[in-house]
Amino acid sequence: MAATVNWESLRELAGFRAEKGCAISVYVGLDPSVAPTVQDAQTRVRSLLDEGGKSDGANRTDLTHDQRQALKADFERIRRYFVEDFTRNGTRGVAVFASSLDNFWSPYPLTEVVPDGVKVGRELYLAPLVPLVGRGEGVLVCVVGRERGQLLRLHGGRLEEVADQFDEQPGRHDQGGWSQANYQRHIENLVGEHLRAVAEELERRVRRARSQKVVVIGTDETRAEFEALLSPDVRAAVIGWAHAEAHANANDLHAAVKPIVEKWRVECEKDLVDRWREGAGKNSRAVAGWKDTLEAASDARVDTLLFQEGVEHAGWQCSACGRVAAEAGTCPLDGTTMDRSDAGLDLAIHQTLSNGGSVWAVQHHPDLGPVGGIGALLRF
Repeated sequence: MAATVNWESLRELAGFRAEKGCAISVYVGLDPSVAPTVQDAQTRVRSLLDEGGKSDGANRTDLTHDQRQALKADFERIRRYFVEDFTRNGTRGVAVFASSLDNFWSPYPLTEVVPDGVKVGRELYLAPLVPLVGRGEGVLVCVVGRERGQLLRLHGGRLEEVADQFDEQPGRHDQGGWSQANYQRHIENLVGEHLRAVAEELERRVRRARSQKVVVIGTDETRAEFEALLSPDVRAAVIGWAHAEAHANANDLHAAVKPIVEKWRVECEKDLVDRWREGAGKNSRAVAGWKDTLEAASDARVDTLLFQEGVEHAGWQCSACGRVAAEAGTCPLDGTTMDRSDAGLDLAIHQTLSNGGSVWAVQHHPDLGPVGGIGALLRF
């Protein structure tokens, strides 16, 4: 089943470093317009694995015989995975990470398309996964109406039910000897109790989760009454409201949620870029460009790394302590000659994630272009 990458899984991958062998990272995009058949996908996989086997990382002169043999075995295992184990249902991309000498194997079928690529090194290549993080994963969706009260969570590109509060209200045939006015008040009281129960359950879920985001879907007639029942914490967690008919199905609900989440992401990105631009302009709690950003990442000062999606730059890394830099030279901490890498962005991502920071691939704002496509908001 396809999965959505989250910060927890990305940090776990960033924490891996091959100590005995080499780490292989393979990405295969499965956009139906590019790879419509299984044969098309397998042809691309074979081409990528051939490319990986001929890469500089797989042919370093310092590799031992055992390491070279393990690399061949890992490439073959990845090939077999795509032939024998992989199923395409719901999958639009795949990332596979392998290092047999370090007992590491991790395939990731993905809900989003990724660019094809292969890298061999000591660490896993993670840059293609960053743009996939935070695309609504974990957003809580509250579907509320006079009778319906359903909580769902966005996971893996789908809505999964987490709670259901369905309270059928009396119909007109149940009126009995009640006057019309009294009976209507009775129904409205029942509806009010139902909405209050849904609001309380939603509050419990929001308080239980850290930084929970919520989308509320309902009919226009219940929105005002339900909104008035929400606590300040829940109101602050709501990123949007949407209209849906009383008996909307899962596909209808997902279609209503998707544009709200995307709009929220664009607003979050604008806020980050605005804060970065202001901080960099004042030379306060922000840096711009490769040199200063890689230095700040090495010093564990980066709170949020920002990069223009698709940007790349060479980088250098100390094999002894892991410090990174934008220029060749010796490590300022231990004097070790730093090794060159074509994946300077990935070096910055690893340093940031390993030190507890977050990363954002900027897609909608061109502000980072004049400074090489990279910058960061700092902790200090």
